[in-house]
Amino acid sequence: MKSDQARLARKNLDRRLNAVDREALRMPPFGWVRAIREALGMSPATLGKRIGVTRPRINALEKAEITGSTTIKTLREAAEAMDCVLVYAIVPRASLDQTVLDQAEKKALSELARLHHTMSLENQELTSRDLADERARLMREILDGPPRRLWDDA
Repeated sequence: MKSDQARLARKNLDRRLNAVDREALRMPPFGWVRAIREALGMSPATLGKRIGVTRPRINALEKAEITGSTTIKTLREAAEAMDCVLVYAIVPRASLDQTVLDQAEKKALSELARLHHTMSLENQELTSRDLADERARLMREILDGPPRRLWDDA
């Protein structure tokens, strides 16, 4: 994806994700399956019958949800058995634009540290003003370049 397309995709996704109530999506302490099942007044045995598994399998499913070792397919089956819909999302901690800016700054500072070290060895240290200007220039270069460069560690 080209940088202009990536920028547009970030803008569109940030707009959509801003509407997400992150607190409402926080998993209950005993997991979504158990929370919904209990709120519906459904026993593990009944849920098991609806999915076609045994009661101990439901207990294992609920524990696996908490540890993150279950599958999306299993959660989808449990959701459908409770007349619910599984909603799957990856929600960034900050806006995608801010994540990209933070990464560009991190990458620029890393590149600048190597440059500054080399110049210091040659007794040509940069002033703090020069460092700030170079950091800003590197950030612009990284942000305007191919998006892949932003995340490459090399």
